[in-house]
Amino acid sequence: MLLTEYQRPAALRRIGRSRLETWLKNRKVRNSRAVATAAVEAAQAQHTVVPSERIAAVMTAKLAKEVMALDQEIAETDALIEDRFGEHKHAEVIASMPGIGTLLGAEFIAHTGGDMTAFTSPDRLAGVAGLAPVPKDSGRISGNLRRPRRYNRRLLRVFYLSAQIAAQHCPTSKAFYARKKAEGKTHKQAVLALARRRLNVLWALIRDNRTFELTPPQSGSAAA
Repeated sequence: MLLTEYQRPAALRRIGRSRLETWLKNRKVRNSRAVATAAVEAAQAQHTVVPSERIAAVMTAKLAKEVMALDQEIAETDALIEDRFGEHKHAEVIASMPGIGTLLGAEFIAHTGGDMTAFTSPDRLAGVAGLAPVPKDSGRISGNLRRPRRYNRRLLRVFYLSAQIAAQHCPTSKAFYARKKAEGKTHKQAVLALARRRLNVLWALIRDNRTFELTPPQSGSAAA
């Protein structure tokens, strides 16, 4: 926002901190006081006139406005995605999983249709998502596992990113992640293990048409 009007040090020195703060507040810029103070202080320390400064200022303003327009377009697209996601019959169930918001939920539906019967089992879904390792045995060596060569990387992204978020904010997932780290797993291995666990949970939730609960029912259903 600041770069759309005040690109040059001289302009910032003229307006001053107080008026710049008001200008930013009127445009709903967060931390307007801190931004105004930092900008004016930097301008007061800069008195060297750079060649072609005026041309550079015009270009900067143009680029800043283009970035703002792109941000607005992205926000509008996200809103459309959220609205469409909310129309799906399993939207509430999927979004109830810690770490899966409307955007990741929409991506999950886009790559699965939200219909788990198409995969016959959670193991099948895990294979499609690259979360079910396959044997990599050779000669006398056995027991080695690797990720399959063909899998849906976007679907893996949904489970991996949501697992990372849940490992920080969901008590059950945080405990599972910590347990895997204590077993000697790397961060990536622990997150993948958590993602696989959470895939089973999401499968069960969609199958039973129920939302996630930190304390699951006593029916033996898995917890995230």
